[in-house]
Amino acid sequence: MSAAAILLLSRSYTFYFDEWDFIQSAPDWSWTSYLQPHNEHPVMLPRLIYAALLSTFGLRTYVPYMLVLMALHATAAVLLFELVRRRAGDLVGMACAAVLLVLGAGWENLLWAFQIAFVGTVACGLGMLLALEGAPTSRRIAVAVVLLAASLMFSGIGLFFGVVAAVRLWLDPPRRRDLLWFAPVGIAVAVWYLAFGHSGAPTVPAPSPGNLFLLPAYAVWGLAAGAAGIIGVTGFPALAVLLLAAGAIGFAWWRRRPDPLALGVATCLLTFYVVTGLSRAQLGFDQAGSGRYVYVGAVLWLILLADAARRLPWSGTWRPALAALVFLACFNSSVLLVAYAAGKAAVMQREIADLQALAVERSDKCLNPTGAVDPLVMPYVTSPAAYYRAVDRFGDPTNGLPITDRADFDRARGNLTRSNCTPTYT
Repeated sequence: MSAAAILLLSRSYTFYFDEWDFIQSAPDWSWTSYLQPHNEHPVMLPRLIYAALLSTFGLRTYVPYMLVLMALHATAAVLLFELVRRRAGDLVGMACAAVLLVLGAGWENLLWAFQIAFVGTVACGLGMLLALEGAPTSRRIAVAVVLLAASLMFSGIGLFFGVVAAVRLWLDPPRRRDLLWFAPVGIAVAVWYLAFGHSGAPTVPAPSPGNLFLLPAYAVWGLAAGAAGIIGVTGFPALAVLLLAAGAIGFAWWRRRPDPLALGVATCLLTFYVVTGLSRAQLGFDQAGSGRYVYVGAVLWLILLADAARRLPWSGTWRPALAALVFLACFNSSVLLVAYAAGKAAVMQREIADLQALAVERSDKCLNPTGAVDPLVMPYVTSPAAYYRAVDRFGDPTNGLPITDRADFDRARGNLTRSNCTPTYT
């Protein structure tokens, strides 16, 4: 039901931002192209998925791309349910899955098909953790290794799920030898980085030593955004939620020593924001609360909070109390998700006008060959020729759509034409 609602909210969407980097380069992809990083992330599987969808559905509809995203998101929710259910029971497991399904604060990963990278990473990472929770057989460990590799092939966020696996196995002495199974994955990542990964486009502005001073605020804000995102709270009130969440976990750990998985997830959560802050704190501490990061942080927080919740007596009045809290959290998150969806719909309207301007200007003698149609909404489309080659190959996403945003359409045409040239209007 949540997937259907999200598909309905995104019905007017089209390809956006980083997707155009994939689309414009897709006609030239070779086998080595799949190994090239995107914004420093390994994206082998996202590229494979986009190659398959572009070859079958092209650019004429965005629905198949969103369907893949929803399938991965639903898989992550089911795996989170199963992981939490084994540790805290069915009720807490269902509560965590329900919250994740409508995580409005993680809107970027729910309303943008390109985020199959992060969502796929989380789904495979959760599958790996689930495999490690079972009986330590060679088959289960092999499955865990494969899933960690898949997680890393979706995005670099998979490294942090590797942290969970490493801590979880190291703190369980009988299973320390199982870490050797993961050595080939670590070697493969190192080889990939030396051969391809280091060539990824750097963050602009680039990180500097000053990030060390910005790191505490960045990490705290990210931790707060992830915890508060669970109940649909954003902004400075998230700091109060962080204190409550950390207090609940601390109290639970004081009463009973945490197990290796819980310690691994906690280490992963802290490492995620510290490492991200070292490379991105120069963009501002509030960047840590971006929807794509909140989604990852919220999943980790849910696992930790579920461990604290399992020690409560879920019977009598506790049962309806849990149901009421979950309902309020899901309702609040759903409202937030609808608000973000409406905001993105407005951005999509502007982008469609930009794409329509590109279509019209194709035959204009004043077309600037290096014209940037819209640096804010479409920063990757800086070469009309590359765009036209892509739409010739995969179809025009605006074909047949009427021009409804005349102001943005005219502005985009102005951006595409050379100065001191009288355009040929149609």
